[in-house]
Amino acid sequence: MTGSTLNEIQPINFPGQESRLPIVIAGPCSAESEQQTLDTARALSAIGVKVYRAGIWKPRTMPGGFEGVGDQGLSWLQAVKRETGMKVATEVATVEHVRAALDAEIDILWIGARTTANPFAIQNIADELQGHGQVTVLVKNPVNPDLDLWLGALQRFYNAGITRFGAVHRGFSSAGAHIYRNDPQWHIPFELRRLAPGMTLLCDPSHIGGKREFVEPLSQLAMDAGFDGLMIESHCCPDEALSDSAQQITPDALKSLLDKLVVRSGVPIEDELALLRQQIDDCDHELLAVLARRMSISREIGRFKKANSLRVVQPARYQDVMRARIDEGNRLGLDEDFTQRIIQAIHEESVSQQLDILNNS
Repeated sequence: MTGSTLNEIQPINFPGQESRLPIVIAGPCSAESEQQTLDTARALSAIGVKVYRAGIWKPRTMPGGFEGVGDQGLSWLQAVKRETGMKVATEVATVEHVRAALDAEIDILWIGARTTANPFAIQNIADELQGHGQVTVLVKNPVNPDLDLWLGALQRFYNAGITRFGAVHRGFSSAGAHIYRNDPQWHIPFELRRLAPGMTLLCDPSHIGGKREFVEPLSQLAMDAGFDGLMIESHCCPDEALSDSAQQITPDALKSLLDKLVVRSGVPIEDELALLRQQIDDCDHELLAVLARRMSISREIGRFKKANSLRVVQPARYQDVMRARIDEGNRLGLDEDFTQRIIQAIHEESVSQQLDILNNS
């Protein structure tokens, strides 16, 4: 996938967009009731937000949770348009969703990460949108860090005659404990921008961070990296939200965020130093997550040794591991002394974790 036609795509002009401000799309993860939908919309409109987002169909990873209100929520979004004049956006995942949203004159359709990962679903949606060239489509990155899959989804909409489309970076799923809910892997949207320099590129700090305290710093980071705007989850009572409550912020908190946001001019997203620094940050996050997982395993080993009256430190095992890791580091081009210091520090912390288990009943 080369992106040879996507480099012709032009930016989307969003309503109310000012030259010094980013694009801002905000609203709750889910439309839960007509009252909640309208209350949040009124509050966001009052702080100047021009584009309102809310999920209507919300399939969850596990069944049994809140999965959206369905088609009735479309009338609530229509009410938002009538009362506030805001443009409205919702996620579509099937042809039936597309038809219902178009019938309700929803202004912006976004494609979720799970759908982007399915070329069959994307092609069906793109086929349904043929003849609707002026509809705005935003495509979130796929759940897995596959740039070609993201580009392929965008290309399918381009081939269907959709010209008003953009991409949304929401991070990538990964196993184990991590600082953020979704791994940013910033180099992937940076490469997307290089291949399609004119295409609108938004950042979704809510889904990357997974917690509301991360939304502001991630938003600033996105602006520093040259993103065109933000898609942020905002709820009038986020602690009571039926989905993704931890990552939603109030409209007042969003106003504070936007007031403090620094939008720098002339910072190219493909700037080589910025890209390298982001890759360093990605590596650091991965290292910390791996170390946390390793210590968790060390504690499990400590519990096993305690149950079986085994010694914590086994010198022969330590020497074998050290030699094997140094040899592996050599093959990877790492300095031998450096590798030894790192493995020794990790081993000492692992022993400390196991001793804590043995010394506490």
